Amino acid sequence: MRSPILLVLATVAMAFAQVTHADRFTVAAASDLRFALDEIAEIYRHQHPDHEFSIVYGSSGKMTTQIINGAPYDVFFSADIAFPERLREAGFTATEPDVYAIGRIVIWSNTLDASELRLEDLPADRRIRRIAIAQPSHAPYGLRAQEAMESAGIWDAVQPRLVFGENIAHAAQMVESGAANVGIIALSLAKFPSLARHPFHLIDDQLHNPLTQAYVVTRRAGNNEAAKTFARFMETEKAYEIMERYGFVIPAREWEG
Repeated sequence: MRSPILLVLATVAMAFAQVTHADRFTVAAASDLRFALDEIAEIYRHQHPDHEFSIVYGSSGKMTTQIINGAPYDVFFSADIAFPERLREAGFTATEPDVYAIGRIVIWSNTLDASELRLEDLPADRRIRRIAIAQPSHAPYGLRAQEAMESAGIWDAVQPRLVFGENIAHAAQMVESGAANVGIIALSLAKFPSLARHPFHLIDDQLHNPLTQAYVVTRRAGNNEAAKTFARFMETEKAYEIMERYGFVIPAREWEG
């Protein structure tokens, strides 16, 4: 027969393990958030030192598929609200999709003055041999780049020059490395200090569908209060300030205005 003391200790240990697990979570986030969300996460860690979490960056489409297939993600920040809505419809979310920002796309280069470039210039400019975009089939920023080039009437003409990144951060890296001369990337990446040394051209958002970005808490985190607290932190004043610094439009600010 077990000692009562041992039973009490075992019960306490189990309770502690449950609490510790409840304070852990994993965030899946679109690659356009890499720099902004890293800053936001640092502030959150300072305010919630008992919460342990990691952030995985990638393409929104692929992460959606991973969640459906059982990936252990607790909060999902998508670059396109369509993916959280798909998860909600399939029963994989604990919350409704909540819009946190509107993204923008730019022409960027570290070798050419992109501020002087326009979409219609890309086919005829002999300096531009490769144009990097994210893969449109699963990356929202890549799809919006395609839409913008279609609206500008250059999509067919640039086909032979296109190179595709796995996600928007990868597309930016392709330009940095010299694998492409220019890229159509997220404004949020172009505003990161190491990339912001080079000018960019902001693409007219009337040329593509809006990059309405939304988050959800996944079904597996339905009882994870720490994950929900982190998700709500994106709606704080400090998070808004950081997102706006990286070029995101905050819908809540628009409504207030």
